[in-house]
Formats: sequence, structure tokens, C-alpha cells
Amino acid sequence: MIRIALRTLRFHKGGFIASFIALFFGAAIVIGCGGLFETGLRSAAPPGRLGAAPIVVTGDQNHPGTGGQTVFTERVHLDASLATTIKTLPGVADAVPDLSFDATVAPGGAGVAPVKVTGHGWSSAGLAPYRLTEGSAPAGPGQVVLDARLAAKAGLSRGQRIQLLVHGGAQELTVSGLATGTGDSDTLFLSDPSAAQAGGRPGKLDNIGVLTTPGADRGQVVAEIKKAAGGSPVSVLTGDKRGWAENPSIVTDSSKLVTLASVFGGLSAMVTVFVVSSTTGLSIQQRQREMALLRAIGTTPGQLRRLIVGETLFIAVVATGLACYPGPTVGKWLLAAFARGDVVPDALAYRAGWIPMVTGVGAALLTALGAAFISARGAARTRPTEALAEASLQRKWVSAPRLIFALLFLGGGTTLALVTASMAGPTAGSTATPAAMLWTAGFGLLGPGLAKVITAVLRRPLRALTGLAGRLATLNAKARIGRMAGAVMPVMLATGLATALIYLQTTQSSGSERAFSDNMRADFAITTVSGGLPLSLVDTVQKQPGVAAASAQISSLGYLEPRTPPSQSKIDEGDFEPTEMPMQGVTAEGVTGTTAFRATTGSLDDLHGDSVALPASGAGGFKLGDTVPMRLGDGAEVSLKLVATVDARRGYETALLPASLLVQHTDAGLVPQITVTAKPGTDPAQLEQNLSALAKQHPGLAVLPRATVSAVHQSQDDTQAWMAYLVLGVVVGYATIALVNTQVLATTERRREFMLQRLIGATRRQVLRMMTVEAILVAVAGLVLGVLVAGLTLVPLSLSVLGSPVPEGSPWIFATVVVAAFVLTLVTTLISAALVLRSRPGAAVGLRE
Repeated sequence: MIRIALRTLRFHKGGFIASFIALFFGAAIVIGCGGLFETGLRSAAPPGRLGAAPIVVTGDQNHPGTGGQTVFTERVHLDASLATTIKTLPGVADAVPDLSFDATVAPGGAGVAPVKVTGHGWSSAGLAPYRLTEGSAPAGPGQVVLDARLAAKAGLSRGQRIQLLVHGGAQELTVSGLATGTGDSDTLFLSDPSAAQAGGRPGKLDNIGVLTTPGADRGQVVAEIKKAAGGSPVSVLTGDKRGWAENPSIVTDSSKLVTLASVFGGLSAMVTVFVVSSTTGLSIQQRQREMALLRAIGTTPGQLRRLIVGETLFIAVVATGLACYPGPTVGKWLLAAFARGDVVPDALAYRAGWIPMVTGVGAALLTALGAAFISARGAARTRPTEALAEASLQRKWVSAPRLIFALLFLGGGTTLALVTASMAGPTAGSTATPAAMLWTAGFGLLGPGLAKVITAVLRRPLRALTGLAGRLATLNAKARIGRMAGAVMPVMLATGLATALIYLQTTQSSGSERAFSDNMRADFAITTVSGGLPLSLVDTVQKQPGVAAASAQISSLGYLEPRTPPSQSKIDEGDFEPTEMPMQGVTAEGVTGTTAFRATTGSLDDLHGDSVALPASGAGGFKLGDTVPMRLGDGAEVSLKLVATVDARRGYETALLPASLLVQHTDAGLVPQITVTAKPGTDPAQLEQNLSALAKQHPGLAVLPRATVSAVHQSQDDTQAWMAYLVLGVVVGYATIALVNTQVLATTERRREFMLQRLIGATRRQVLRMMTVEAILVAVAGLVLGVLVAGLTLVPLSLSVLGSPVPEGSPWIFATVVVAAFVLTLVTTLISAALVLRSRPGAAVGLRE
């Protein structure tokens, strides 16, 4: 039967090509997502600026006891004394201290814009390695060495004066030299003492680059460094992991890539299952006459199954084998796109071995074989005496297994819908997306029955509007309901997923914007390009005429620790799970005047020193006056007095800490923003002018009106939404290919039917009219089911995020999806039918007979 299967493929080129396309694209996407998953697990980041050091020591970003599952978002710094200790270890030639700070270069030339840069101490220049190409190294506090590429971009040369905006202030520096190296082009170097002062963390380092002596055992040196560090939270990195020290966000964001690849890959795999099953099923359904003849001449059910499985296996092996070539390219393209969107650091290197390849190929093969076996089951179980009648009428559209699985999928969708409606807004999307796939799978299994119902409903209107063409189209749909369902399902898949996923994102963005706007009570926000503002500036702003309230705004992420420390066994096994807690540093005197935070118990006026105000829903059983154990963003352990609890919108709960406490545990060590509320009757323009005058003492300071602050926040949400739209584009793009693919297959395989109509007197125009009505029927049925999938997904989500069953988003999105699906279905069907009708009627019928 396998030999017969291979010989029959050339007589069914349409079905062969359709199945090949579905498998090829599906396998390529799944392989690419598998590569992203492995890339996230490996978190390989080849070093750039620290490449000359075979060993790099940096702070351990992992929360103790969590097995690397929980990481700190702020950099964990090292004591400078550790570099001195490491220098004395055997096998160590040198231990080079390294620290980084953000700054802005203001060249001062006409028409030259300020440039954001990263600064370092000159001693770490040798780790890149950087070498001087002009001038001399920075020898004092007034000198700086620029990367030659930076100097060219800013129009600077040796000996020129620049203004460096750093750590909330400004310094006048002379360019003492230019250097070239392998690091980022926007780099400059100060003398080590000046860099330590600019970083604002005396006695602290970011990293230590360890140079080993010739012939030293690197493993032994690593062990000695860990031993010398004692109980300090340090990571000793070698190989591609050295890049973690340059960019700690790799540690935090690589887990995002794992999650993203899992969701993206799972969604793509489910779409692939759906598309391949639909395409393969439709292809085999269109061969029912052939299958019936085989049964009538004595072919056994087993032989028939082997025939169909053999054909499908051959197609699947070829398609998935070829997909192994573009699969890694798809993964690399997605990783580069995520890096451009600031979803993951651009230093993360694509690393994927044979496992994603095998997984993608295996998933595609199993999908194809499963679809072929299920599709062949009906034909194989038909009795020979009924085979031809069954092929002609296609009476059966449902079986007990199909009905059972459909009910299971619909039950799962219902469960996830209820869970989504009860979840907090920001996390509701995590269950809404799989719910959409379950609804799609359930309706897909019930597709023939649903298509039958929709056809019955539309029969009279179509006949009334289109006459004979509508009558023929509805009769065709009724007689071949399996073929009709196979054409409807890709339309449902594309429209349902596109509508659900787009409005899911717009609804969540709207919820985030509402939460921000509801909490924002300030009229202005003061920011700067110099890396941050000094905390003392809050008092200065508060004293300005017309200011009613001013507060620092510092965002970070920490953890609420358990009241009772976890057992050592839990820590050793990595089973400890602290409670993640968003944190906001505020000024007690101005927090109520600039935000919507209000104390439900206690008082926010007491936010001074080592204190905290917890959200009422996340207080964890702590009462006013209790000592709350917490870890701040850089891993520092603190014990804070609970002075108040605050109400917050569900999903946006935040712990409030004194800005003076939290600012010390952020990367910049400065206040990124100061919010200001005007007194009643104050002229906003005059107040803005008064606040802008502070730029004389704080270069780089900018005053933003409330509307601009909201726009900036929205643009940050848009950056995150870009990632979701990228995922959406790939998945819906694949579904759209499947839509076109299926419509072409469903139309071109009807050559004999069209030619018979031509032989009995139908004109080419009449056949095309009939196909136009059929395409409209398919599009409407698919759109109805797609809207049903989207509605069942979006209503629970909208209830969770917005408190309303109506999702947020432009109606033009829905209109675009509807028009695109309609046009694609109609155009694809008519073009395919027109090509088929170019054949001579007699030759086509004879060929099939």
C-alpha cells in the first residue's frame, strides 16, 4: 500500500501542495520557537566590553533559595575590597574593578544634540580591550576619554571641552584622548576616582574582571574566588555567561523569553494542528469517491488506512525536513525583533541545538499522522456496499469521539473564561489566550454541524437575493457539508484569533492607562536627561510659589518575605517562593497631593525612615506596627514598620516606601521623576516657567505637563504591546496562509463538478456566480464562528480589566478583519475557479472517469 500511496500522489497535486504548505510553515515556526526557548534557557551572552577577562565576578541576581526562578531587577553590587582580596589568590594575575554609570554628553556645538552615554573607570578599559588612538588617558577629575565613534558622531576632538550631565549634576571636562575598542560606541572613560564619584556608590563595584596567570587552572581559580567571597552574593562567570555582568537584565529578561517562547510556540503548535488537520481532512474528503471505489473492490480498512497514512507520511517527512533549514532563521529573526522592541537585551545570543529541531519535526509529523488517521477512519469503517453512496451523500458529520472531544474543549474554554473573569486585570491575558484556542478547537470539531446550521439560516436570504446561483450554492453546501466545514474553519481561525488577540491587547493597554490616569493627581512631572534628580530637589520644588504638593516617584520591584523564615531544606531545594511586590518610593508630605493613594488604616504621613505602606489586599496578615521583612530591588534585606495600608485597583497593588530609603537600592541611586500639584488658582504656565528655571542649577531638567506624562506612559505600554502584535502577526499570518491555501484546495479539486455543469449548458459566468455565493456563504459562516470565539474570549477579559463586558479598541480593527477575511475568501475562490474553468469540459470529465 505504501508503493500505491506514492504513485497516487501525482494525481492529487492540489491536496499534496496544500498539505505541504501547511506542514512546512507550521514546522518552521515551531522549530523557531523551540530555538527561542532554548536560547532563553541558556541565556548565552558573549562578552563585549569585558571580553579580555576569562573570569568575571559580579553580584548574584538570584533570590536566595528560589533556585534561580526569582531574580532581582536592580543590580546587586560588590564591595570594592573584594577586588583586593581576589588579587592575592593563586593563579590570579590581576583583578580589575569595573563600574558603569549613565550620563549625557552635551557637546555645546550649534545643532549638535545631546548624546546619552555609558561611563566607566579607565582601569577597566583594558578589559574590552580599548586602546588609545589619540591623546592620553584621563589623569585627573577634569579629563575624559571618548570612544572614537562617539567623538565622530558628536563632532568632538581631542582638547575640546564638553559638559557631562551625570548623577543629577553637570561637570565641565576636557577630552584628553580618543580610544577604539569592541564595546558600545556610546562609551566614555573617566579616571577611576572620578568614575566612582560619578557612579554615586563609593566603595561599591559592578564587576571585577579577573586575569589569570599563564597556565593557571581556570576551574581552580573559580573555586578559590567563590571561597574568598564567603557568604557574599556573588556570581563567578566564564564563557558566554560573562555577558551577564555587562547587562544584568539578561538574567531577568531571559526568563521572559522562555515564557514568551512557550506561549508563542504553544499557540503556533495549536494553530498548526488545526490548520494541518483541516487541510489534510479536506484533501481526503475530496477523495471519498476514490476511497469508496477501493472499498468496493475489496480493499480492507487496514489497507486503506495505510494508504492514506503512507501518503501523508511522505508529504510530512519532505515538508518538515525542508522546514529545518528556515526554522532557525525564523528563531533568529524573532529574537532580533524582540531585541529591537526592548523586550530582551540585544546582547542575548541565539543558541539552539538539535532538541528544538527534533521537537518541531516530531510535533509536525505527529500532527500530520494524527490528522491522516482520523480522516481515514471514516472511510475505512464504511462497509463496501455503502461506500459509493456514502461518498456521494456525505451524510455523517459527527462521531462519538469528535463529540466527546468537542465537549471537553468547550468545557475547558468555559472554565478558563470563568477564571479569566475572576483574575486581576494585568494577568487576565495569560488565561484568555489559551481560552481562545480551546473555543476554536471545540467549534472546529463541531464545524460541520455548525456550518449546517448557518447554511440553513442563510439559505432563504441567499436564494432571494441571488436566485439560481444561490440555490445551487446552498444545495452544494448542504450535500457536501464536510467540504463546506473544511473551508469555513480557516476563516474562523484567522478571524477569531485576529479579533481576539488584537482586542485583548488594546483592552489590557486601556486598563493600564486607566489605572495610571486614575492614580495620577499631579499637574506636572519633573524629569532630566542627566540620569536622575537628587532627592533634595523635592524640598526645593515644594518651596516654589504656586506648588501645593511635590513628591518623588521611584519605581522598583521587591519581595515580601514570609514572617517565618523558610526551612533550610526548602532553600536547598529551591522551593522557596517569595511574594513579588511592586514598590514605589514617595515623599510622605506630597504623596496624597500628587497621587490617588489614600490610607485605609494608619497614615501615609508616617512614611519616614524604615517604614512601609502595604496594599490592603497584600498585607499578608501583617497589622499596623508590625515589622515586615522585605527584600528590595537589589536584594537588600530590610525590616520595615507597617505604618499604613492602602486600597488599590486589583492587579495594580503597590507597596509605598519612603523615597529616601528606596533610592539607595536602585541602579541610578537618583530620583527619576518628581510630580508636582499646583495650588488652586495658580496659573499653570507661570508655574511651569518657575519650575523650568530650576534647570539653571540642574542642567538637563525638563518639566512635563500631565498630558505629556500620560503620553509617555502610553508609549511605554505601546512598546510592550509591540511584542504582542509581533506574535499576533506571525500566528495570524500563518492562519491567513492556511485560509488561502484551503480555499484554493477546496475550489481546484472541484474540476469535474464544474466541467459537468459546463457540459449540461451552464456558462462560465453562471459557474462563477455560483462560486461567488458559495464564497460569501463560507466567509459569513467563518466570520460568525470567529466572532463567537472572539466574544467568548474577550467578554471575560474585559470584565476583569475594565469592569465592563465591552472590550476597548477601535471598531475599525474589527471592520478591517471582517473585510480582509471576506476579500481573501472571495478573491481566492474566484481566481481558483476561473483557472479551473479554463480547461475543456470533455477532457476534464474523461480524465476523472
